[in-house]
Amino acid sequence: RYCDANDSDAEFKLFELRKRDHLYSVADDGRHFYIVSNDKAINFRLFKTDLDKTERSNWLEMIPHRKDVLIEDVECFNDFIVVEERMKGMIRHRLISGEQDCYLDFDEDAYMTFLVDNHEFNTRKLRYSYTSLTTPLSVFDYDLDTKEHILLKEQQVTGGYDKSLYTSERIEVIARDGTRVPVSLVYKKSLKKKRNNPLLLYGYGSYGISIDPSFSSVRLSLLDRGFIYAIAHIRGGQELGRQWYEDGKLLKKNNTFNDFVDCGRYLVTRGYTSPEHLYAMGGSAGGLLMGAVINMSWDLFHGVIAAVPFVDVVTTMLDESIPLTTGEWDEWGNPNDKVYYDYIKSYSPYDNVGQHPYPSLLVTTGLHDSQVQYWEPAKWVAKLRDLKAGSEPVYLYTNMSTGHGGASGRFERYRETALEYAFLLDLEGIKD
Repeated sequence: RYCDANDSDAEFKLFELRKRDHLYSVADDGRHFYIVSNDKAINFRLFKTDLDKTERSNWLEMIPHRKDVLIEDVECFNDFIVVEERMKGMIRHRLISGEQDCYLDFDEDAYMTFLVDNHEFNTRKLRYSYTSLTTPLSVFDYDLDTKEHILLKEQQVTGGYDKSLYTSERIEVIARDGTRVPVSLVYKKSLKKKRNNPLLLYGYGSYGISIDPSFSSVRLSLLDRGFIYAIAHIRGGQELGRQWYEDGKLLKKNNTFNDFVDCGRYLVTRGYTSPEHLYAMGGSAGGLLMGAVINMSWDLFHGVIAAVPFVDVVTTMLDESIPLTTGEWDEWGNPNDKVYYDYIKSYSPYDNVGQHPYPSLLVTTGLHDSQVQYWEPAKWVAKLRDLKAGSEPVYLYTNMSTGHGGASGRFERYRETALEYAFLLDLEGIKD
């Protein structure tokens, strides 16, 4: 609904009737509405309409649907609009002004960028943030007239940081069904490709959330000790478009787990690391990912961190008294339907714990977690300790004062990161 902000007595008008599975967002430049809509377009189209003609029949298509490009957002200015598109997993800013239609250029293959603080409507400059696995978070102005990128501010890295000492790359892994899965990596340039390099592989792969490659000053602690850090952009996220998400949910959820395992095996095969030095990490739905892959491929990883993991999927999805459950059926399926029950049970980490060795595990949770209640990881750990073979440790850390997001505060959250890194460094035999 919308109204004229200049009229204090204005009544809100309906923009477009609600329709099941129709997702759309709206922006305006004072003359037209611009609509990003998935109407007959899984990766969305861009439409334009007059301010007083918002019904669907009046929308005019500006940018058609493309199978390989996802339209995520549009921002409007007096002289131009900016369309945020995702191509080959990377965000690109598309500037449209009259006859001009161009993209901002970035030098790196793996990066993250987003628009910020564009409060000035009458402007010829576009403000955006940029970061990559080697570039600290930076704020730029792009001048539409001079085509110049002007650096305004860059995140300070205490202790000194020399970007030239690190390198990042983006590779593609061919999964077992032939799908190409992107992987972003960062490591010190001085690191030699050899099988005893420790490598931490991170994954999420749910809810259409894209895990973009961004800078972390804390991560330098691992990189400076010889670790490679990698992100597997697996199905279930939205890095490669809306279909990438659809192919990793409901009755296709196993694609998410298979992709992650295949990425790990590829990194071993290509000599980046070996199973004795390969580690994995994920949280929440990414913790479900960790639980599923160690049931499937328990011998692939030396150690695994599962943070606030969603591991008792069948039980939780059957409990409609939990506020989030019924809304989650669109993601996982309703196990009251036997087809979904059987499928969810086939991968639910708690229901598939086996009597075989497991990697060393660090499982974390918060007593006040309302999204994944603490008893899920607790009962999973208990079952693992009871059934698993081998002597690898299974640690459970319960923070008695936090929720799903972990510790808050400027420094307190680093204590949890320190715990995770201590777990990895201890397994790797790194003492300083």
